[in-house]
Amino acid sequence: MVVQMLIGDGAHLSLSQLPEHLQLLLTQELGTLRLVDRDTVTTVAEEFLAELDAIGLSAPGTHDGAVMALADHLSGPLADRLRKQTQDVRNGDHWPTVINLDIAEIVAIMCAESIEVCAITLSKLPVAKAADVLTKTPGDRARRITYAMSQTAAVAPDAVRRIGAALAQDYGLPNALAFEKAPVQRLGAILNATPTDTREDVLAGLGTTDPAFANNVRKAIFTFKDIAPRVKPTDIPNCIRAVDTQIMTTAIAAGLAGDEQIVASAEFILDSISQRMAAQIRDDAAELGPIKKAEAEAAMSEITKAIREMADAGTITLIDPDEAGEDQEET
Repeated sequence: MVVQMLIGDGAHLSLSQLPEHLQLLLTQELGTLRLVDRDTVTTVAEEFLAELDAIGLSAPGTHDGAVMALADHLSGPLADRLRKQTQDVRNGDHWPTVINLDIAEIVAIMCAESIEVCAITLSKLPVAKAADVLTKTPGDRARRITYAMSQTAAVAPDAVRRIGAALAQDYGLPNALAFEKAPVQRLGAILNATPTDTREDVLAGLGTTDPAFANNVRKAIFTFKDIAPRVKPTDIPNCIRAVDTQIMTTAIAAGLAGDEQIVASAEFILDSISQRMAAQIRDDAAELGPIKKAEAEAAMSEITKAIREMADAGTITLIDPDEAGEDQEET
């Protein structure tokens, strides 16, 4: 009755901001009204005004409204993520937020949620994306989801809307993480700085308990023996430019006296710089004689540290060992 009175007086109501199911309900209720006597209209208007007078605080009342109200007071990154989620929501439809998730995140939904929810989610995806998700979903799970799609013909629109809202709430925003880097990267950085014996002992233990994790950690580690297979020859001069000459000489002397992989990296460095400089380093290294293990590791670590810093800064790109292996197989 209040809506009809406002419309009758020429007021413009922004009813489109309401979720569609509430707009539908309002339309149905208004459709039941016919003639209302003057006393009833007056009573309803007075009750409505009394409700308004009793309001002491007006808050947004919706997630989207809260985002708009707090956006200038939240941290920048969080505010941006919340605004993006709000922009993806139209008339209470949160499915755009779910549909825009990465393939891996949607596959996680396929593996974690009920079969019925997964079937509805798959139905809402664009065909190409749905096919990609289905391909990456475990076989038995994928078969059950596709069968459940045959049971979705009579699902009510409101149920689909609520499922979309729940999934957007659970998966639409990334969880706050205690660490910026993944476990593989963190452990790799630690092992990069540990002595060789300790590093190999830890990796051997990891290989027994979690081979996949151990393999990924090995790829994240970059030591002196990784220089030859993972650094481009043209990047070596820039990488060693800031390394002290005495440290470079010590590292090369120790490298040339090491095992096969260490020798290969030492020779790789010498082959990648000018012949005059390489000859001078060889002569100086030969004069040093045997190098103590601790001094050798410290010197070689300085070179690998310089290379890692340039890789982290994006100045150079290290060769992925898996991709290098695939190229060799194709050759």
